[in-house]
Amino acid sequence: MSQNGVPDFAELLRSAQRTAVHLEMRDVYSVGDEKDSFEEFLRTGRTDLDPDSSFWQGWTPLVRETVARGVQMRRARIVSEPVTDYIRWEHALTAVNVAVGEQVRWLPRRLASDIALPGNDLWLIDDRRVMFHWFTGDGDWAGHEFNEDPDVVRMVVAAFEAVWERGIDHEKFTV
Repeated sequence: MSQNGVPDFAELLRSAQRTAVHLEMRDVYSVGDEKDSFEEFLRTGRTDLDPDSSFWQGWTPLVRETVARGVQMRRARIVSEPVTDYIRWEHALTAVNVAVGEQVRWLPRRLASDIALPGNDLWLIDDRRVMFHWFTGDGDWAGHEFNEDPDVVRMVVAAFEAVWERGIDHEKFTV
């Protein structure tokens, strides 16, 4: 358990019984644990697509465990076009997300103009618990906020479902 009885992310995902959905809305992230892999992609065009490699060690086992419990995991990404180098890299990596059980859709930002969206990226667990993620202006972690307020949850559910409905399946989305 993290501070003040609020679950950390792994605990939050492990608490999911039916659904875990992720909404991403930035065109660039610059979190430290991705730096080397992203720089390698920029230099060579290659990326790590082995779900059992050390790069994926903190993510793929958690997804496999969650999906094995029958939890549906969906990830929606709103992106500007033409996409940034970061989104090209993220798109290349997404084959691993899909391989371990996530469903992923992409929504060009121009198709999201009439959707009321939350101000931050988020995870929504079982349509009742939200973890908002805050980032610095250049995309590094800045913190998070946990929220169970029914009005906030309803807004997040509506926003995610609107994005998901319009989104393009990963297999059909090209960058």
